Amino acid sequence: MLTVRSLDALRVEIAALRAHGRVALVPTMGALHAGHMALIAAARAEGARVVTSIFVNPKQFGPNEDLSRYPRKELADARMLAEAGCDLLWLPPVEVMYPDDFATVISVAGVSAGLDGPARPGHFEGVATVVAKLFNQVQPDLALFGEKDFQQLAVIRRMVADLNFPIEVLGVPTQREDDGLARSSRNVYLDESERAKAVAMPRALGEAARAISKGADVDAALAQARETLAGAGFGPIDYVALVDAETLGDPDPARPRRLLAAAKLGNTRLIDNIAVDLK
Repeated sequence: MLTVRSLDALRVEIAALRAHGRVALVPTMGALHAGHMALIAAARAEGARVVTSIFVNPKQFGPNEDLSRYPRKELADARMLAEAGCDLLWLPPVEVMYPDDFATVISVAGVSAGLDGPARPGHFEGVATVVAKLFNQVQPDLALFGEKDFQQLAVIRRMVADLNFPIEVLGVPTQREDDGLARSSRNVYLDESERAKAVAMPRALGEAARAISKGADVDAALAQARETLAGAGFGPIDYVALVDAETLGDPDPARPRRLLAAAKLGNTRLIDNIAVDLK
């Protein structure tokens, strides 16, 4: 696996990879785990050469969020990627991504307005801006993102459609621990007691999704999920919401729906989501 830190070198190496077929991009912020490796495996299954980027993006962290605490494990991450069959690791420095005179922000309306939007002002602008830059730098044929960050995936899909990026965006199912907890780089912040309580989130979502798919009252099912989370020690609970899986707007029982939740457990904010079967 090649490791590249300059934009000129990246373009040379991408051209060499493209001579052998399609190029896939897996954008990450590092602190890699099995969920990220599933993205690499999915890219390889598409028959593409795989480029992974690691960049801890300061523009998607709010003033009270954990930029300084975010885990950075470059050597361990590189080892995992090499073992997983990644072809190229792109490690752009901050001055390449955001030079001193950087003045452009990409804002995606609609899908970014609810859910995490109010709770994390500026977050999705930071995500869209850095992903657009990565798309222009790597110029991949396809890009892969985990469904755990479901709203982020929706924002990126909307941006790609609106700006006519010639890129196929693939969502990869959430990877989970044996007890159902969604794998996340932020799980390392949970202490032993919090880790045991965290499984209440996927369980609450699963129970609510099953009830809704069987025709239960949606408001009652969502209220029960919030009550379950609060009883397990979560708080504040930012949202437990049922939305249209594409627009993230009001759900239609005839269209794919998604149940999403975000809440803090101790000092760690966890998110998760699950599909709700059509009747």
